[in-house]
Amino acid sequence: MTSLDYRSQTVLVTGASSGIGAEFARQLAARGANAVLVARRQDRLDALATELTHRHHVKATAIALDLTTPNIGSLLDREVTRRGIEITSVVNNAGFATHGLFHEEHLDRLTAEIALDVTSVVEISHRFIERLRRRGDGFLINVASMAAYQANPTMAVYGATKAFVLNFTEALWYESRGTGLRVLALSPGATQTEFFDVAGSGADGGARRMSAADVVSTALAALDRRNPPPSVIAGRVNRAAAAGSRLISRRRATMIIGAMMRDSTTVA
Repeated sequence: MTSLDYRSQTVLVTGASSGIGAEFARQLAARGANAVLVARRQDRLDALATELTHRHHVKATAIALDLTTPNIGSLLDREVTRRGIEITSVVNNAGFATHGLFHEEHLDRLTAEIALDVTSVVEISHRFIERLRRRGDGFLINVASMAAYQANPTMAVYGATKAFVLNFTEALWYESRGTGLRVLALSPGATQTEFFDVAGSGADGGARRMSAADVVSTALAALDRRNPPPSVIAGRVNRAAAAGSRLISRRRATMIIGAMMRDSTTVA
């Protein structure tokens, strides 16, 4: 592939009001990319857009939307078109987790989790990928998780959504070969963000949390390779854990993760 010129990019970043999404916006802007920032909190988005514009002299647009809205891909496409913006790359980062025993969780919360973590990723990817393939000079990043690599007791739905994102994105990577479009699944482990304000502090299973800056740097370093991989795991310890999970049975892997989470949720 040819070198990626970030200065020619206008990147749609979902979940951009905080955490990994905001860090993606900052690091991409530092490389010269314009940004379209999408999340629910208008004030956070406006503040970040102002920061990026003043610090890096790029164009940053804030769009407040609930990404669990049905047909969000079409809705978002209409909004950027109305504003005269051409999207050249996409980062599907928005997501949240529930943490607890599956049978005790509220079903409406679980369906909202699936809508954000899976449905929005599929709809936004589907809406924009054809034009990204035609341009052949951008990227599509979908944020998965270390939770994608094995079953996750007490975070059953979250782990399943991220397994979907990982497999979905790797398939798109194969389908997009030869088009010039870089497709990448990014799998962070526990990261120091507001994610745990929603999921609860025990959702990290006691793992050491990485910084959002290190997670995003891992993704961009993978994008910059001559032949980018279909997926990348942030953090040496996380990469070792994922490799180790392939060497043991799924039963054993589930038992290990279940034991890690036992301190934060009592399993009957």
